[in-house]
Amino acid sequence: MMRISETVKHLIIINVIMFVGTLSIGNGIFYDLFAMHFPENESFRYWQIMTHMFMHGGVTHILFNMFALWMFGTPVENVLGSKKFLFIYFSAGLGAVALQVGYYYYEFYSAYRGIADLGINSEMLRKIVSIDASDGQYIKGEILSKQMLPILKSYNFNPDLIDGNAFKSLFDMNVIARNSMVGASGCIMGILAAFGMMNPNAELMMIFLPIPIKAKYFIPGIIILDLISGVTGQSFFSPSNTAYMAHVGGALTGFLIMWYWKKNQFNKNRWN
Repeated sequence: MMRISETVKHLIIINVIMFVGTLSIGNGIFYDLFAMHFPENESFRYWQIMTHMFMHGGVTHILFNMFALWMFGTPVENVLGSKKFLFIYFSAGLGAVALQVGYYYYEFYSAYRGIADLGINSEMLRKIVSIDASDGQYIKGEILSKQMLPILKSYNFNPDLIDGNAFKSLFDMNVIARNSMVGASGCIMGILAAFGMMNPNAELMMIFLPIPIKAKYFIPGIIILDLISGVTGQSFFSPSNTAYMAHVGGALTGFLIMWYWKKNQFNKNRWN
C-alpha cells in the first residue's frame, strides 16, 4: 500500500475535522457559515471562498474525495514537494470557485433580463433571491410568492407589476442564488490533472467502469463529461447537484500551472 505523504495527511485530517464539526454543531449553522454561497445571497461571506474546500455534504462525498486525495495527491506531492503541491491544490480550488460562480452569474443575469425594467433595487432583489422557498428537495413557487410579498410591501413596490414572466425570472434567480458549493473536488481535479501530466501512461479505472484507461485519455474524458454535464444538466457518474463547472475549473487550473512549470521551471529537473 502506498504510504500517505505528510501534506496530504494533514489536509485529510482538516477535512475530517470540518466534517465532524458539521455533524456535531449542526448542518444548518455550520453549513451556512462555511459552505460557499452565491455572492448575491445574504448568507455569503468572503471566507467561504476558502472554507468550502474543507466542507462535505455527506459520508460518501468525503470518503470518495479523501480516497482520491490520497491516491493522486501522494504521488504528486512526492514529486513536487509540499509547497508546489499546496500551490496547485489551493489554486485549483480557487479556479473551481471562479468558474462555477462565473457560470452561476451568467445564468443569474440571463434571468435578470426578465425584470430589468421593473425598477427592483439591488437590496430588495438580494432579499428576494435569498428567500428559502424549499419544501424538502424542491423549491416551490407558492412559497416564494408568499414570502416575497412582505418584502415588496416594505419597499412600497406594487406586487401587480410582477406578472408571470417576471415571477419566473425571480424564481429562476432564487434557485440560482440558493446554490452552494462544498467539497475538495475542485482542488482534487487540479491534482488529478497534475498527476496525469506527470504520468500520462498510468492506467486508471472508474468504479462503475472497471476498464483500464491511460491517464492521458481518462482525465480529459472526465473533464469533458463534467463540462457537458455543467452545460446540459445531464449527469453521467456524479450526483445531479454536483458543481460540474467547479471540476472543470479546478482541472484547467491544475493543467495550466503544470504546463507553465514544465515549460519554464523544470528544464534541469524534469519528472519525465
